[in-house]
Amino acid sequence: MSLRNAGAPGFVLSAALLSALAGFTLLPAPVAAASSTSSTAVTAAATAQVNNFTSSDWLLGTWRKSAGFSIPANAANKAAFTKGAQVRLADGQVRTILAVYFSGAHMSAMLSGAKLNASATGYPHKVTALSSTPTQTSPASPSASAGTAHSSAINNYTNSDWINGVWRKSAGFSIPTNSANAAAFKPGASVKLANGQVRSITAVYTSGQNMSVMLAGSTLSGSLGYPNKLYAAAAASSSGSASPSSPSTPKPAPSTSTGSSSSGSSSSGSSTTAPSNPTPPTSTTPSAPTALTVALNSFNGGDFTFGIYRRAPGISVKDTDANRAAFHKGAKVRFADGQIRTVTLYYRFGGNMTVLLDGGSLDGRTVGFPRTVSVSSTGFSQTTPTGGNAQTGTPAPTNPINLVGINLAGAEFSSGSLPGVYLKHYIYPGDAEFKRYASLNLKLVRLPFRWERLQPKLNQPLNAAELGRLLSTLDLAKKHGMQVILDMHNYYRYHGKLIASNEVPISAFADSWKRIASQVLNHPAVYGYGLMNEPHSTNGKWPAAALAAAKAIRAVDAKRWIYVAGDRWSSAYHWPSYNIQLISDAWMRDPKNNLVYEAHLYLDSDYSGTYANTKAVYDPMTGVNRAKPFVEWLKKYRLRGFIGEHGVPDFSPSAVVAMDNLLKYLGQQCIPSTYWAAGPWWGDYALSLDVKSGKARPQLPVLQKHAANKSCGTIGLY
Repeated sequence: MSLRNAGAPGFVLSAALLSALAGFTLLPAPVAAASSTSSTAVTAAATAQVNNFTSSDWLLGTWRKSAGFSIPANAANKAAFTKGAQVRLADGQVRTILAVYFSGAHMSAMLSGAKLNASATGYPHKVTALSSTPTQTSPASPSASAGTAHSSAINNYTNSDWINGVWRKSAGFSIPTNSANAAAFKPGASVKLANGQVRSITAVYTSGQNMSVMLAGSTLSGSLGYPNKLYAAAAASSSGSASPSSPSTPKPAPSTSTGSSSSGSSSSGSSTTAPSNPTPPTSTTPSAPTALTVALNSFNGGDFTFGIYRRAPGISVKDTDANRAAFHKGAKVRFADGQIRTVTLYYRFGGNMTVLLDGGSLDGRTVGFPRTVSVSSTGFSQTTPTGGNAQTGTPAPTNPINLVGINLAGAEFSSGSLPGVYLKHYIYPGDAEFKRYASLNLKLVRLPFRWERLQPKLNQPLNAAELGRLLSTLDLAKKHGMQVILDMHNYYRYHGKLIASNEVPISAFADSWKRIASQVLNHPAVYGYGLMNEPHSTNGKWPAAALAAAKAIRAVDAKRWIYVAGDRWSSAYHWPSYNIQLISDAWMRDPKNNLVYEAHLYLDSDYSGTYANTKAVYDPMTGVNRAKPFVEWLKKYRLRGFIGEHGVPDFSPSAVVAMDNLLKYLGQQCIPSTYWAAGPWWGDYALSLDVKSGKARPQLPVLQKHAANKSCGTIGLY
C-alpha cells in the first residue's frame, strides 16, 4: 500500500519492502530506542528540515505508524542520513536509522524505538545526523565492569527445570521480558556472567513476562543465578561491533504491543525486578533444534509470489517468537531446492515477517508455498541435497504430505461382469499389499471401486456386503498408516449409461457420493474422494455432474479432499482444451472447498498407457512436457492438482528415466501422484509393481526415491 501525502504530490513511501500484502504496510521491526542519556559530544554531519506533510499516514512529517520522519532528498541528506547512522531529534533523544526510502524529491528515515511525538520532533523542527556514535552510560552496578552495556536481574525461581533462574538442561538464564532486555539480549550478542566469564547468546525465547536467554557452552551452575545479574557485553556481536541494534538482529516481542516501548526507555542498565510468582517457560522451550523448519506464507499478488518477495530476495513467514529468534542477521536459510542464503534484514508487519536474504532473486513457483524453509544459526553441512531429489535433505514440515503413492487395483476388475462375484471377478487388496507398500514408504493409495457394486440401484442404500468389504479395506490401510483416496472407477457411466442421461440423472450421481461419504466420514484412513475415473465422451455434462457431487460430499464432509478428474480421459497434456468449463462455477475455484483437480499421464504416442510399441524410445522430458499443460492451467487459475495415474513399462529403460524426471518436476510443484498400478491380480502386466513371476520391478526404486521427498506441507495451491 502506498504512503502518500495529499499535500505533497509525488511523495510515495512505497519503495522496496513497504508493501507486503494488500491492506498491510511493511514496517521495520521496532527496536528499543537509544537512551536519551547518550553523550551529545558529537559532530553534526548534517541538519535537515522535517517535511511539512500531514495526512492519514503522516503528521507534521512524522510517520504515524512507527518511528520515522520525512526530509528532502538532497545530496547532503542522502550522504548523512543512511542506514545505521544515528540521529538526534528536536527533543534531544538519539535514535538509529533502520531503513531509508526514496520517493521523488523526498526521503523517509525509519528509526529504532517507539513512534515519535510529532509535536516535539516534527515540522517545523529539524533533525540532526550525527557523525559518530554517542557514548552510552554504563550500568551503575558494583558487579558490572566497564565492558558491559546493560544488566538485568535474573528471575528467582527454582523447579525441576530451573535453579535460581538458571536452566538445568543446557546453558541459559531466565530474565524479565522488557524492551531494554529484548534490545540487549539477542542471538549473536555476548553476555558476561557473575563470575566474569563471557558467553555468546545462541537463542532467545519469550514466554509471557519472562524470556529465556540460551548460551553457548556447557551447562551453568545455579550459583551464577539469582540474586546475581546477567550483563550484556558492550561488544554485541562476534565481530566486536558496538553499533546500535537494527531490525536485522531479531528479538522476542514483549507481551504488550510492539508500540509499547516509549522513546524514553532506558538502556542505561536499570533492571526490572523479577515477578514474585513467575511462570517459567515450558520445559521444552529452550531445547530448540539447531535447525528450524518454517512454513512459508501463502501470499500471492502485489509484491509476493507464494510467499517469496518479488522486489528483492526475501520470504514471508509468521511473526512468532521462534521465527524472530531464528531469522537473525547472519542466519542461514535453506530452501526446498537445496540452495542456501544468508539473512540480511527482517521486517515485521501485522502477524507476519518479511525476511530479506543475500543473493539473486528467488522463484516463488519453485521454492515458495507450500514448501518450507529451514533456518539455522550455525549453517548447514551440505549446500545441495543428496540422492538426486531436489527436496531430499530439507527437513520436513510438521505434517508433510505423501507426494508419491500407488493405485491398489482389484475392486474395479471385470467391468463386463457387474456386479460380479467377489474373489472370482474382482478382489480388494489385502493385508499383504498394504503391509508391503507401507514398508516401501508408498503410503498414498488410490483405491478403485465400481459404483454398480457399491450401489446396485440408483438412489437406494449401499450394498451392505460391498460396503463391508470397502470398510474392511480401509481398516487395513489404517493399520499400516496409509492414506486412501476412494476412486469411483466408472468412466462417467453406470451400467454403460452416461451420467446426465435419463437413465442416470446427475442427482443420482450426487446421491451416491453423499451416501458413500456418510458411511466413511469418520474413518481415519480416508484421505479424499475421487469423484470419477477418466470421464470421456460426456457431451459437455461432466462439469455440472462434478459440481453436484462435490457439493453433495461437502454437505456431509467439510474437510477431506475432493478429487475432480478431467474430461478426455483426464489427459494432462490435453487438459486445457477440454476442461475450462469444469471451473466455470466459482464454487469450483474456491480454495476453501478443498478441491484437487486430477489428471492422468502416460508416455506412449496415443497417451493411452497401453505401450503397444515395445521398441519405442522416450525423450527424458516426455513426462514433464506432458504434465506442463496441466500444471500451467493450475497456476493460471490458482488450483490444486494431482496425477491420479501414471505408469511406465518394465521393458523400457528410457520410459523409467522419463518417469524419474516427471516425479522430480511434480515434487517441485508439490503435486502428489499415484502410480498405475499395484495389486494382487496383475499377472505379469508390464506396468505393475506386483507380478506373478516375482521379478524385480525397475519402476519401484524410482518411486521410492521420490516418496522420500517430505518437503511439502500441503498439496500445491497456485
